[in-house]
Parts: sequence; structure tokens; C-alpha cells
Amino acid sequence: MKRSFPVIDADGHILEKDRELREFLPPEFRAVPGKREYPLFSWDGWARGALSPAQREHPSVELWTRFLDATEIALTVLYPNEGLNIGLQRDGDWAVALARAYNDWLHHDFLRVSPRFQGVALLAPQHPQAAAQELQRAVGELGMVAGMLPGVMSPMKGLGLPEFDPIYAMAEKLDVPLAVHSGPAVELGLEHMQSFAGVYPLSHPFAQMQQLTSMMIYGVFERFPKLRVAFLESGCGWVPYLADRLDESWEHRRKRWPHPTEKSPSAIMSGGNLYYACEREERTLATVAQMIGAEQLLWASDFPHERPWEQFSGDIDTLVNRKDLPEGLAKQILFDNPRRFYKLNVDGEVRS
Repeated sequence: MKRSFPVIDADGHILEKDRELREFLPPEFRAVPGKREYPLFSWDGWARGALSPAQREHPSVELWTRFLDATEIALTVLYPNEGLNIGLQRDGDWAVALARAYNDWLHHDFLRVSPRFQGVALLAPQHPQAAAQELQRAVGELGMVAGMLPGVMSPMKGLGLPEFDPIYAMAEKLDVPLAVHSGPAVELGLEHMQSFAGVYPLSHPFAQMQQLTSMMIYGVFERFPKLRVAFLESGCGWVPYLADRLDESWEHRRKRWPHPTEKSPSAIMSGGNLYYACEREERTLATVAQMIGAEQLLWASDFPHERPWEQFSGDIDTLVNRKDLPEGLAKQILFDNPRRFYKLNVDGEVRS
């Protein structure tokens, strides 16, 4: 189906492999010849790949290009896979080196190949000042369009804490957005679950709600008024709910906030600087667009996670053809909003 506007994928994924990343690590972190090679990332105990309902292909440049062509997507903004657990790394120096190696690898293997691949810098929250410097390097030297902060850390920390201010100050200075993206399921109170089927629907939104709340009560969005932040891969139905809950806290318990805001949380959440990824079939999508703002919703393919190739093919047209959505909303979600959020140099023309 030929569309009248280009499509921007606001959140696609690659699969970084240890053997590919090792050469980008500084010498002190490389494997010693003759000794066993250690895994670079540690996860949370849930074997996602083994429990996936379908076999996933390795998302190489070639596979990604074929996927973009087949689905008529103009470009994708790439996020990590293993790197989603950067917040679980206990050694801060290691986390900084690993984030830098990932960013160099992503530029080498994807970004320099085609402008259809745009990169998001992986940032290590263990050392906020180093993360700010890495964001500056990734944007200035590697051409990346945003930075990613993990929604889950171990031990868990809220991203609103003042220690993370150097990252926000740098993002505001560079005029690039930040994205909060979760992945691991630890530190969220889900340890009692005996099946990943119960963890799956809760882990992402639980993490995002905690981090947005932390950033709100510590006044991040008022102290950095030009900062743009996206909360990804959790759908958007939770956003009005959390706005109501935060408003109630603001109205009745504002004196207990570490940094009370002048504006209500719902006003900040719908003010244009915060963005939320939505799902193609969310029944509350039109309501969220009306209550929070149609200009603040993003669509993400999440390719190649969770599903086999053929199940991704109809996602965009499903969204475009929904009869319950206001006219023009699909174009905003699929093109206008991600272009504005990432400040992408993509025009509105569709080329053959």
C-alpha cells in the first residue's frame, strides 16, 4: 500500500554481539589470550531469546535494509538490545567503557553505512558526568541523534535525582533528546512471578512510571525547560492514569516533593517536551491523544523483537486504517512527531 507520507521508526533494535564489540573496548577490558572470554553484559535471569514465540533473525545491516524496503519505512532510529541492561553493571568504569564501545560499534557497523540508520547513544548512568561527555562525543563525532538512559538500574535509582543533572544539562545544550528505555525486570517488585508471561506486561510500564515520577517530583522538566524526553516501549495507556495520580500528589502533598513544580504534572506531561511510544492497536490511543497531546506520540517497530518477520508487515497499515482515530493522527505518530522529537532531516515527500 503506497502511503502519502514517509514513515519514521522511532525505536528499532539491533543485536550487538560480544565478539563484535570486543575490538572496540579499551585494552584493559579486552580478553587475555588463552583465557576464557567472559560475557560482556549480564541480564536478569529471564531467557528472553529462548522463550520468544518465534525465531528471530540476526538484525544485520542487510536484514534491516530489506525490512525498511519491505515495510516502506524511510528510516529507523536504532536502540541496543544487550545494552538495555547497562544500568545493571555494578562496575562504573566498566559500564562507561562498554557504552563507549557500543557507540563506536554502532557507528562503524550501521550509521556510516546509510542515513536510513540513525543512532541513539548508550549512556552509562553509573557516572553521570562521563555519560554527559559521552553524549557530547556521540553527537559531535558519531552523528547520533539522541541518548538513551536505562529505566532499570541495580541498585534502583530514580532518574530525577540531582546526580543525573549533568546528562540533562548536556542534552539541553546540544539540543538532542533523551529516551528512557527499559528491558531488565529486576528491581521492580516482580521477583514473585514464576512465569515471564506475568513479567512481560508489567516490567516496561512499571519502570517508566517510576522514572517519570522521579523526574517529575525532582523538577527535572522545570529545571531543564528545553529538555525533550521519550518514554519508550510501554504503550501510552498508562500516561493519563499516571498524570491523574501525579496531579493528586501535587495538589495534596506538594510540600513533600523534593522540588515542587509550579505547573501541574499533567500540564508538564502534555506540554510538548515529553513523548510516549504507542502501540498500533491500543484501544485508548484516541483518548490519550486527546488528553495528553497528539503531537507527543511516537510509533516504534521494535523490530526484530518478539515476533517473526511476517508479523511486522501489517503494523503500519493497521494504524493508518483505524477508523476510530482522528484524521491526521496516524501521520503525526508515524512521521511528524518522530521527525520533531529527534530533529531529523527528512522531508514530507514520498519518493518512488
